[in-house]
Amino acid sequence: MIPPNPKKPKPIPLKTYQSDDVLRLSQALLGKCLISTIGGVLTGGMITETEAYRGPEDRGSHAYNNRRTKRNEVMFHRGGISYVYRCYGIHSLFNVVTNQPEIPHAILIRAIKPLWGLEAMYSRRKTDNLKKLTAGPGTLTQALEIDTLHNGLPLTGPLIWIEDRGVQFSEAEIVASPRVGIDYAGEDALLPWRFRIMETVRVE
Repeated sequence: MIPPNPKKPKPIPLKTYQSDDVLRLSQALLGKCLISTIGGVLTGGMITETEAYRGPEDRGSHAYNNRRTKRNEVMFHRGGISYVYRCYGIHSLFNVVTNQPEIPHAILIRAIKPLWGLEAMYSRRKTDNLKKLTAGPGTLTQALEIDTLHNGLPLTGPLIWIEDRGVQFSEAEIVASPRVGIDYAGEDALLPWRFRIMETVRVE
């Protein structure tokens, strides 16, 4: 059972994100809790879906072939910071930068189970539908009020952090499938680098 509102941030140590295995880390983040206190309001929930991006060899990555731009510059920093970018000029998408400097790996957080600050999230999303509240990468950032202004922040708070509250899932409880919306990546679009908790697994 997830405890009530976290009173003090207990962020995952930054060295955790500096692993060179972005696929393993993408799965390990399932069950961890993404929390924000943007606007002075604590909101957050359990991570239930992720996608791994392993530049420079990954054609689905913004850093494919070591492409370096103003937008993706933070991907080349040391793991443990946020990479927030605008998608289609509408949605802000939140990613976790991983690995060591100059190795542009990142993990897109695609969905969370909302746990704290539900009233604020309902208001921000202008919906009362709990199932759809944070069920996508664009909706969860809107609910947590994460925007491109928060690009490059360390994931140790005080605005954004990820906590380990002791929830783990076995390989048998995780579904691996191709990533979403990257048809331009050719064969790399078929890589099973999207990870989700099985729908039949009870998430407290």
